[in-house]
Amino acid sequence: MKDQALPSPIESPLLAQHAGEAARHGFFTRAGGVSEGIYRGLNVGLGSRDDRENVHENRARVARWFSVAPERLATVHQVHSPDVVVVDDTYDGARPAADAMVSATPGVVLGVLTADCGPILFCDPHARVVGAAHAGWKGALYGVLENTVAAMEKLGARRERILASLGPSIGRRNYEVGPEFVERFLGVDRAYERYFTPSGKAGHAMFDLPALTTQRLADAGVTAENLDICTYPDEDRFFSYRRTTHRQEPDYGRQISAIMIRG
Repeated sequence: MKDQALPSPIESPLLAQHAGEAARHGFFTRAGGVSEGIYRGLNVGLGSRDDRENVHENRARVARWFSVAPERLATVHQVHSPDVVVVDDTYDGARPAADAMVSATPGVVLGVLTADCGPILFCDPHARVVGAAHAGWKGALYGVLENTVAAMEKLGARRERILASLGPSIGRRNYEVGPEFVERFLGVDRAYERYFTPSGKAGHAMFDLPALTTQRLADAGVTAENLDICTYPDEDRFFSYRRTTHRQEPDYGRQISAIMIRG
C-alpha cells in the first residue's frame, strides 16, 4: 500500500503574511510523492515518461493538500509562451497551450510545473484574484509576467496591490549560456547586459534568470519576492532539467507550484 502522507510545500513569506487569509499556496518539492527512479518523489509532469498512475497519484496528493478534488487542480500545456488563460467554474480539466493562469474562482487550484524555470505565484488579496506563471528565459523575456498581471487586472485586481513570489528556480551560479543566448537578450535591450557575468569560458556567461524575473515584476508595478532557492544543486528536493542534461539522463520529473483562492 502506498504511503498516504501529504507533501509539505515551501511557503512564500510575502504571500503567507499578506495574502494568507485570501489564498492558500505552496511551492512543492520532490517530497511526499510515489514516483521512483529518476522521477523519485512528487513528479507531477504529465509530459514525462514516468508511470502515469504515479503521476496522477502525485497530482491527487497536491489537490488533497489544498482540500480539493483532483479535477480542481488546473494546469496547462506549457510551451514557453507569453500566453495566459482564465480559469473559472467551467474548468473541465483541459490543458490548453499556455504558460500562465489567472482566476477569481474560489476552490480552483492553479498549478505551474517547473524543473529550473521560474514558478511565480500571484495574489491580490483585496480583489481575491490569483495567478500562476511558468517563466523560463523565453517567457520572462517576451512578456508572460506582464501578461499575467494584465489578465489579473481584467478580473478586478490592481497591480499596486498584487503580490508575486518567485519560487525555486535555477540560479546564476548554475546557468551558463553561450554567446548566441547573450546576443538575443542584448538585441532586445542592451541594459540586459547586467544579468550576465563572465563564466570563464570564451564567449560564455552566467545568466541571472531570477534577477531578470524579479526586475520585470517590479517594472510591472507589483510587489515581488525571490525565495532565492536554486534547483540545480539540491537533488533531494528538486528536479532539474539542466542537471539531467549534464548527466545525460533520459528524462526528468517536474515539481509544481500552486495557489488557490480560499472559499
